Amino acid sequence: MTRRKTSSGPNHERWLVSYADFITLLFAFFVVLFASSQDRKKVRQVSESVQAAFQGKAAPHANSQSTPAGSPQPVSSPKPVSLDPPLQKLLRDLDSEIRSGKMQVRMGDRGLTISLSQSAFFPSGTDTLDPSAYPILRKVAAAIRGLPNAIRFEGHTDSIPIRTPRFRSNWDLSAARAIAVMERMDEEEEIPRERIAVSGYADTAPVESNDSEDGRARNRRVDIVLLNAAAAAREPAGNR
Repeated sequence: MTRRKTSSGPNHERWLVSYADFITLLFAFFVVLFASSQDRKKVRQVSESVQAAFQGKAAPHANSQSTPAGSPQPVSSPKPVSLDPPLQKLLRDLDSEIRSGKMQVRMGDRGLTISLSQSAFFPSGTDTLDPSAYPILRKVAAAIRGLPNAIRFEGHTDSIPIRTPRFRSNWDLSAARAIAVMERMDEEEEIPRERIAVSGYADTAPVESNDSEDGRARNRRVDIVLLNAAAAAREPAGNR
């Protein structure tokens, strides 16, 4: 029995393979366009990559000259403004508290400083604000709330050491008192927290000699400092 010979002629349907490959690539291309349709930057990157491929050039890097979608953008801090208007408002609104020695308000090299006396704001040896101080802090907040200037809450003590179950040293006490004032101003008086920083100085920055009771009393304080432009420029970039 003789075998039937198979035809060895040309295959006229081979073009279907190339056509199917082309259709598959075209489908994938439109899928990418659809997925990127919500982000114009991605659409532009895809278009540039396709053009570069047809021209035989290297595709531009996807991250060049662009910021990933959803990533946080750097926000520039508002420039500090003049502190003379709030100074005058505080001097006017808190005249009786200033004359009674409960606080001091002064302009200095760093800006506007509002010094809160420990005796008027905290019982001795504690970091719990006296409720009678709340109206005073409300007046302070009214004068500084709308300003863009950075605010520093800085606690200070006298030179007499303290060591209790709650406070191991004057460092702890000074920082805790500054935090107590800051929390009141943040939570109850709505001072923007992005403008706030807290420091505890213990007895390292006295305003009077610690050799007398009057001097020690003045050194026990919490300073609220509104930084002027010069002081803000000296701050680390992340604290401005």
